[in-house]
Amino acid sequence: MKAYLFIDFGSTYTKLTAVSKEEDIILATAKSYTTVETDVMEGFGKAFALLMNDLPNDIEFEQKLACSSAAGGLKIVSIGLVPELTMEAAKRAALGAGARVTDVFSFKLNQSEVKRIKNAKADMILLAGGTDGGNTDVIIHNARMLKDAEIKIPVVVAGNKSANDEIIEIFEGQMNYHITENVMPSLNQINVEPARETIRNIFMENIVKAKGMSKAKDLISGILMPTPAAVLKAAEVLSQGTKHEDGIGDLAVVDIGGATTDVHSVCEGAPSKPSVVLRGLEEPVAKRTVEGDLGMRYSALSLYEAAGKRYLRRYKLSHLEEMDVEKEFTFRNEHTDFVPSTEEELQFDEVMAKICVDISMKRHAGTVTPVYSPLGMMYSQEGKDLMELPYLVGTGGVIVNSRNPEEILKAGLFHEEDLDSLKPRHPKYLIDEKYVLSALGLLAMVDEEKALRMLKKYVVKC
Repeated sequence: MKAYLFIDFGSTYTKLTAVSKEEDIILATAKSYTTVETDVMEGFGKAFALLMNDLPNDIEFEQKLACSSAAGGLKIVSIGLVPELTMEAAKRAALGAGARVTDVFSFKLNQSEVKRIKNAKADMILLAGGTDGGNTDVIIHNARMLKDAEIKIPVVVAGNKSANDEIIEIFEGQMNYHITENVMPSLNQINVEPARETIRNIFMENIVKAKGMSKAKDLISGILMPTPAAVLKAAEVLSQGTKHEDGIGDLAVVDIGGATTDVHSVCEGAPSKPSVVLRGLEEPVAKRTVEGDLGMRYSALSLYEAAGKRYLRRYKLSHLEEMDVEKEFTFRNEHTDFVPSTEEELQFDEVMAKICVDISMKRHAGTVTPVYSPLGMMYSQEGKDLMELPYLVGTGGVIVNSRNPEEILKAGLFHEEDLDSLKPRHPKYLIDEKYVLSALGLLAMVDEEKALRMLKKYVVKC
């Protein structure tokens, strides 16, 4: 029997999915704790043994493809010119490539900022700045500062093309650099795909640094992309379809992990109400945001800080008042392999998940502010309008394993306490039933038609 094997080296668990090549079915799935502290192949080996127990003896894996967010995933520092323009465009390119943006900088770098970059332990730098034919001084200054600081990590140059020749002279023989197209070739025009593809290729070839990952690369056909990029690919295929089959339409995916909560939306996000005008950068149809302070385990303490009394009160932790709330968050932060077993522990995890969904959707969705004009009161929209979004999809261990996934997803809806937010109002709720969005995103790189059919089959109503 021929099959595909898809591997997701997650921050908490390594997940394996075997898919039949002939039929649109998942043959088996398995997972094991990601042993990033020692050797990721230990966790893979345990998961693989469990998987093989559920597969026929004649199984033959024609391709073995993987994605990874182990060891914190892909971490990028983004540098641009104007905060609202090229810096924001660079940030969007990095996020769309599946990265976690650990820091952003604008205008000319100073020595203290360069020191921060050098100490950031990032995997890559995305250097942008200036529209084509526009300002070259800033990006050239920043390139020279990075070279003088002897930065060792790869630098993706995606700025004003008029500066490329001089940047090449600065970097040649000194830096690991890659030139690609400008993320903002003209004012308010976004061009992130070339930078995304360059970032993904560098990730695949150079920067999978988790312990034992080099052995994994020898075992499989290739680390194709960071896990969030695989999930975004699956969301795009499910939403937009293929040349031969329609997708289901506009949607957003909320992916709650141990370290981050990611939101992927595939829609235009144009104003759904009259008297609303757009401002700011054009939004990409396929947009991803990642919240590095919202997670169920590695980021549990920062989630507690982000929640504050407001969100703890909103989700009524009072019914768990016999538990020391701060202590519970701290315990999960210190015990990343913790699996809840009692009813109280399960309820606490679901409250955490609701807070992750609420805050991440608020940060992802656009906002409106009232403005006065000669025509009377109007509203200015920045970001995407998700109020009429038809589908909200949930994935991540806490949602997939929940008895009440719809209740967790409802936390992402419009709330009267946030009147300026354009969060969804009445979507239908879908769930990644078998926890295979990342696997089917990888499958889409091989066979989009098959991936779409399987996404429609395994992403189901709550």
